[in-house]
Amino acid sequence: MKIIVVGGVAGGPSFATRLRRLNETHEIVLYERGENISFASCALPYYLGGVIKDRDSLIERTPAQLKEKNNIDVFIEHEVTSIDPVNKTVNVKNLADGTNKTDHYDRLILASGARPTLPPIKGAQEAKNGFILRNVTHADKIMDFLEAENPQSVTVLGAGVMGLELAENFKERGLDVTLIDQLPQVAFPYDTEIADLVYDHLVEHGLHVILNTTVTEISDNGHTVHLSNGDTLKTDMIIFATGVAPNNELAASAGIDLSKSGQVKVDNRLQTNVEDIYAIGDIIETTSIVTGLPTPSMLSSAANRQGHLLADIINGADLHYRGYLGSGVAKIFDYTASYTGLTEHMLKAAGITNYKTIFITPFDHAYFYPGAERLNLKLIFDGETGKILGAQAVGKKGVDKRIGQLSVAITGNLTVFDLPDLEIPYSPPYSSSRDVVNIAGYVGINQVTKVAETIDVAEIPAEDFKTAYFLDVREAGKAKSGSVEATANIPLSELRERITEIPKDKKVYLTFRKGLNTYTAARILAGFGIKAIMIEEN
Repeated sequence: MKIIVVGGVAGGPSFATRLRRLNETHEIVLYERGENISFASCALPYYLGGVIKDRDSLIERTPAQLKEKNNIDVFIEHEVTSIDPVNKTVNVKNLADGTNKTDHYDRLILASGARPTLPPIKGAQEAKNGFILRNVTHADKIMDFLEAENPQSVTVLGAGVMGLELAENFKERGLDVTLIDQLPQVAFPYDTEIADLVYDHLVEHGLHVILNTTVTEISDNGHTVHLSNGDTLKTDMIIFATGVAPNNELAASAGIDLSKSGQVKVDNRLQTNVEDIYAIGDIIETTSIVTGLPTPSMLSSAANRQGHLLADIINGADLHYRGYLGSGVAKIFDYTASYTGLTEHMLKAAGITNYKTIFITPFDHAYFYPGAERLNLKLIFDGETGKILGAQAVGKKGVDKRIGQLSVAITGNLTVFDLPDLEIPYSPPYSSSRDVVNIAGYVGINQVTKVAETIDVAEIPAEDFKTAYFLDVREAGKAKSGSVEATANIPLSELRERITEIPKDKKVYLTFRKGLNTYTAARILAGFGIKAIMIEEN
């Protein structure tokens, strides 16, 4: 059997090498229109920042290595331009010499990924100092510009994860960095609780961050950026990090079904609607593990796993793809931001509203061991069953560990009721006797069972600010926290003795404070027949 693979970055090589390990008789051919295959695209910002100094280390496999070790025929700078599903052939153009050929397949694997999208900004195409970053060739061009032109400033358009990573690395190179995004927050699709902390961290490290603003024009060959707020910026360099779009033209021309957003539709065996044509990676729409709804699959880690699974399927295994969860992590100076599953942005876009959220800020390890830092964790779960839908966190240490544990919990269909039972390894330098994940479970259970009620400060009714009682339970000498002005300050240690000061004919709110004090106060008040709502803030 002859298998042709279109695309050689993540999913394609993963599929091809796995299939060869399973079967020595198949003929495997891989076409890649770029100059390199199997490169670490997620490492490119760190190469540009000088953290990774060896360019060759970015390329995990070469065509020669795949031929020698795996007997896979790899053709770089070869673009598959059309598919004939009836005759099972593809037309291939050699980009080096312009020649064309026809090749036959028994199975065809589309792993052509996605490409950066250049926004429709007047003058963007003429910007001599403007770049996109998706592959090693792009990185080489940027590096050549950095070394030849010695720019002192850079403007990064797009404050998603790629934009943030590039902004950090350019800052580390000593450039003056301006980050612009049309959204009112950085780090989309993280929710605002996390994004606001990331924003503050960027500003602390000297970045100029401009949000809720678009670029209307780029002039002066890329050296002047015009903004929708009327301002203009001078810059030596521009990076477009404004998103990606699936490379779907080949699939569309072959009659393969696409989603509304342009991804290739596949079933749970990663097969398209066209016989013997499969697809994996950034190009596909699959099913969400969390909701069962259609979702894009846009991570290289997912592409690699899909490639591995598809090789087993093609080789005859009765296996199915369980679906896409979506888990990511990003380094932002000395912060780590990570997520798994769905954010509130995603849930609202899907029309899902029956969920609850908690936001906790425990220490990353035992508070009495030196170096303990706050870890900011948001957990999202079904309001009735407690099924975990997603989690996000940001902090200096232990973030990826906790989100990884919650990724496993979501994949295993756990609920908040299961989290307290997880035996997280404990030692003071690494965690607390009740780990962050355990605490999230306790607080989540309180929400589902209505033992404790919380509210985001933005959701407090305007009338309540006039009529309700806002209680601050901070101890003497402690600084005020949160944005809500308290009606009274009664220290937690005095609350039982002064319980008669709390009105029973008004709605009672507990002002925001990190830690367990507000929850403890809420339980004390409940014991005296007073229902109190805890205010959540970033």
